Amino acid sequence: MQKKPMPPAKSILIATGNAHKTEEISAILGTEYSVEDLAGKKFPKVAETGTTFLENATLKAVEISKLTEQWVLSDDSGLEVDALHGEPGVYSSRYAGEEGNDSANNAKLLDELSKLPADTSRTARFRCVIVIAKNGERLAHFSGAVEGKIIQQRHGEGGFGYDPLFMPDGFNQTFAQLTAEQKNTLSHRSRALELAQPWIAENV
Repeated sequence: MQKKPMPPAKSILIATGNAHKTEEISAILGTEYSVEDLAGKKFPKVAETGTTFLENATLKAVEISKLTEQWVLSDDSGLEVDALHGEPGVYSSRYAGEEGNDSANNAKLLDELSKLPADTSRTARFRCVIVIAKNGERLAHFSGAVEGKIIQQRHGEGGFGYDPLFMPDGFNQTFAQLTAEQKNTLSHRSRALELAQPWIAENV
């Protein structure tokens, strides 16, 4: 049986092929960690069959960690819109039917909200759950969220996903209009990672 390659110290594998997500996580963790993702690697795609963010993040982290000696960090995150009973939730990245089609997902969200009365509250939040695993075992998990609202039309060219439609509380700009540095101080992912960092520093 072929031995699994040994990683360098403080090496973390992000269980995603989403370059935007990897860049964001790497920036938040800082240069102390060597961060890479699944892009270009021969790992199998893990089916996200869970019904919660924790279940999906666990599935990805645990399955990938069985195939490498690296520490594996996985996140599952998405948008919860109160008026839509928490949709798109765990289906955020495939809300319109095609995985990762941000434009179609944003269009569907606006269409669903347009069917509701004009005075309907558009409160929403981004939620993120992070799972850390090694050798097929979930070792820790952390959760973060940021509250805000969905605006009427897209604004901004930065970010990804629903960022052009999400305006965090206390701001008059969307996530897509904020700088990466601004977003990384208040995003759901940064809040989950902030909780995870002491554990990572002690254990990785």
